[in-house]
Amino acid sequence: MKKTFTGERLETFIYDANAIKHLHRYSIAANFVKGKVVLDIASGEGYGSNLMSYGASFVYGVDIDNKAIEKAKIKYRRNNIQFVVGDTRNIPLEDKSVDVVISYETIEHHAEHEKMLQEIKRVLRPNGISIISTPDKYFYSDVRNYKNEFHVKELYKTEFIDLIKKYFFNYQILTQSYLNGNSIVLDEINRNTIEFYTGDYASSSKICSPPQFMIAIASNSLFKKQNNSVYDGTLILRNNLNCQEKLDRVYNSNPYKIGQTLLSPIKFLKKLRF
Repeated sequence: MKKTFTGERLETFIYDANAIKHLHRYSIAANFVKGKVVLDIASGEGYGSNLMSYGASFVYGVDIDNKAIEKAKIKYRRNNIQFVVGDTRNIPLEDKSVDVVISYETIEHHAEHEKMLQEIKRVLRPNGISIISTPDKYFYSDVRNYKNEFHVKELYKTEFIDLIKKYFFNYQILTQSYLNGNSIVLDEINRNTIEFYTGDYASSSKICSPPQFMIAIASNSLFKKQNNSVYDGTLILRNNLNCQEKLDRVYNSNPYKIGQTLLSPIKFLKKLRF
C-alpha cells in the first residue's frame, strides 16, 4: 500500500528535520515517565506512545483521527499501550488518572486553549507533570512570513508562558532549534549565552539558529529542571539518504525507463483529452 504524507502528522517513513525535532522532544519526556501512567495526546500514528511505553507502566495514546488510532492499534501491539479516539477538549479518561501528559505540536491546531489546559489538569494526578510543545509564532511564522495551513491559533512566547502559569505553579520553558542535522533544546532563560559559528580555513562567522519551537514542562509540584540538550540526527538523515538512493536506483533502472517510455503516449493522450 502506498504511503502518503499530508504534512499534518509525522509518520515513521519520514526521515527529516521534523522527525529529529519530534524525537528529541520524546527523548526529553522519557526522563519523566519511568513507572508512570502516561497520556500522549495527540498521539498521531503512535510512534511516541510506543517510545514512552518502554519506560512507563502504562500509556494512553489519544488522537482525534479514527484512522490514525486504528493504524496505531495494529502497528504497536504492546500490553501497556491503549489507543483511544479522543479530543484535547474532552479527554476520554477519568479525573486524576495519569501521572504525565505529553502533548506535542497540538495546541496550535485549535483555538480552545483554555479548555485544553483545563482538561489536562483534570486528568492529571496532584503531583503530575505536563509537557507541551508548540511553535513560537514570532520565529515560526512572522520572521519567515510563513503560514502553516493546519494551524488555527499559534502563540507568541509571552502568550504561551501566560497560559502555562495560569494552570501550574512550577514550570520550565525550553526553546528548540535545528542546526546541521541536530535538534538543540535550551533553557529559555540562558538561551542567549550560547553562540553558534561556522566557517572553514579561510573564514568563520556567527550563524543564527532561531528557536522556532517552545516546550513547557509544568507541574504544581517540584520537578527536576532539564539541562540543555542536543539530539544527534545522524541516523535519521542517514535513513533519508538511503531512501533517496533507493529511489534514484529505481528511476535509473532499465525497467522503470522502459515503463515510462511505454506510458508516455497514454499520458500525452490524457493531456489532449482534458
